[in-house]
Amino acid sequence: MNFFKNLISSALGTFIALGLFVVFMFVFIAGSVAALEEDGETVNIEENTVLVLDMKAPILDRDPQTFAFNEALDIEPEAYGLSSIIPAIEAASTDPRISGISIQNMTALGGVSNIVTLREALNTFKDNGKFIYAYGDYFDQLDYYLASVADSIFVHPEGLVNFRGLSAEVMYYKSAQEKSGISMEVIRNGKYKSAVEPFLDDEMSAENRTQIQGFLDEIWDEMLADISGSRGVSKKELDALADNLAGANAKKAIESSLIDGTANRRAYKEFLKERVHESGIEMTTFTDYINVADVKRGKGPNRIAVVYAQGEIVYGEGGNEIIGQEKVIKTLKKIGKKENIKAVVIRVNSPGGSALASELIWEEIEHLKKTKKVVVSMGNVAASGGYYIAANADEIIAQPTTITGSIGVWGVLPNVNRLANRWGINAEQVTTNKQALQYSPFEPLSNATRNEIKAAIDQIYQTFLSRVADGRGMTKEAVHKIAQGRVWSGTEAKEIGLVDQLGGLEVALERAATLAELDSYKITTYPKYEDDFDSLLEELFGGPLGAIKQNLPPELNLWLQTTEKATNPIQYIQTRLPYALNVN
Repeated sequence: MNFFKNLISSALGTFIALGLFVVFMFVFIAGSVAALEEDGETVNIEENTVLVLDMKAPILDRDPQTFAFNEALDIEPEAYGLSSIIPAIEAASTDPRISGISIQNMTALGGVSNIVTLREALNTFKDNGKFIYAYGDYFDQLDYYLASVADSIFVHPEGLVNFRGLSAEVMYYKSAQEKSGISMEVIRNGKYKSAVEPFLDDEMSAENRTQIQGFLDEIWDEMLADISGSRGVSKKELDALADNLAGANAKKAIESSLIDGTANRRAYKEFLKERVHESGIEMTTFTDYINVADVKRGKGPNRIAVVYAQGEIVYGEGGNEIIGQEKVIKTLKKIGKKENIKAVVIRVNSPGGSALASELIWEEIEHLKKTKKVVVSMGNVAASGGYYIAANADEIIAQPTTITGSIGVWGVLPNVNRLANRWGINAEQVTTNKQALQYSPFEPLSNATRNEIKAAIDQIYQTFLSRVADGRGMTKEAVHKIAQGRVWSGTEAKEIGLVDQLGGLEVALERAATLAELDSYKITTYPKYEDDFDSLLEELFGGPLGAIKQNLPPELNLWLQTTEKATNPIQYIQTRLPYALNVN
């Protein structure tokens, strides 16, 4: 065993050393390139400029962490942030040099609610008398939803519009577990806490189907309403068009009024030239515009801090796309000491995670409220632990399409007892006390251990109910009725009292300013991240098998995660969204 450990360690050490060498080479090249380009050309925004929105990476709440050599080597970002895109659109809406925006072959990744926010900003841009046109070789459904804000939409003559409605798929593994001998020991609280359902059944429960159908219908209704308002086609007609696959080819899409015409890329560019009545039309990417335009927001000495809480909640330090209580607590304490920060908006985009980490973050927010007004803005997902840390805010703002709620607790432990028996593997234990061995993946989970974990989960659930009840001005009994792990859309959450108002980050900022009685303010973003090699290596390598893990089915990824956390109840007891759900 030590031989294999040493072998793996040596291999990893060599790999990391080579990685560091590559990093240093990059830095060296970056410095050389920067020096060579000091006297080179810079991007200038000319008259009659059209901003091109053609981002092929996910749109997150906040710009991801980048490093100095990224810009020098012109490396495309792995994601884009609404934190820079939205101010850029606002600046462009009043910039006389900008004639309009062209949405071109955009891959609308990053979640429905973030696209809703982007679409709202583009609508405001149009309200200032500027044009928006959209072109795609073809349009996937979320791409089309974004493009529908345009004055006119064009697709390649051989393209299509994939407009068919929303769907969600959950995989089930009960029979596979029985055949393989690898299973998950499940302890849960709440009939809707269906993260663990795939390991208990081979079919979807009625409760799970009810909640998925509920928020899919709400999200689809919101999308139809927005498309209808832009395209002048009723929601009923749009529903029928989706059922009949009216965008299956370009001709049908035009006939059904989903789009306005066909064009290839060159013809579309000629159309833009005619629109601005100039042969010398300038096309500038949003990335370039953000770098040269004045997109600073607000004025005056007062500040509103926007704290981004993105990703799974883990017990520990956390990072740019992982919420750890230590980083969040340090950030909130720092904000609490700054007198010029009058209010805080916490932008939550998280499916939840560690129950204890969620509680510790909740405690620090509660303390912060003694000196600052706190508003929560929910992104694509603010569920389970994500809702836990939002519950005690002065106000909670969510998009209609936000997935939220999921107030419940569960724990899962991997077990390979049957597989071990088949292979003739026997694990023997030696202990000093009766309860010393809480858990072994090679032994069936004892009733005593199951009851111990169940008691811990029930206690955490009761605390969770209390946090929500106190924060929302409800009784624990009333919260329990809408909790039990059930997932809600933002619209549904407002109706049942979990959310105060519907809207995006801008609405949350307005509410924070009102609560803090601010007429003017500037925005400061947190947390701050160091541009260091530790962070760089984490971004580059993402841990062993990082890329493979990202592409596994969510339930199997859950198995791997719980295997890593199985010996620590602080980690395997989770307040987390029932599943990683992709809405297609």
